[in-house]
Amino acid sequence: MSVTTFDTLKFAKTLKAAGFDEAKAEAISEAFKEAQQASLEDLATKSDLKELELKINAQLMLLKWMMGFILAGVVSLILKAFFIP
Repeated sequence: MSVTTFDTLKFAKTLKAAGFDEAKAEAISEAFKEAQQASLEDLATKSDLKELELKINAQLMLLKWMMGFILAGVVSLILKAFFIP
């Protein structure tokens, strides 16, 4: 996962220039940094998606085989019922 850096000092300086006092500017910049990091933890990576794709493909393959066996059984019952005395 790529890491994005957040310059809290620059953000705090920008807030100070906009009229916030130092303590409030630092608190806001720290809260913003924590919120940004929390949102990045929930992102799915390419490897996460690839792993999920492999699991889904395996389940679909099993489902295809099961449907094939069921279809073969139904066809054999139909053939037995109508064509084999």
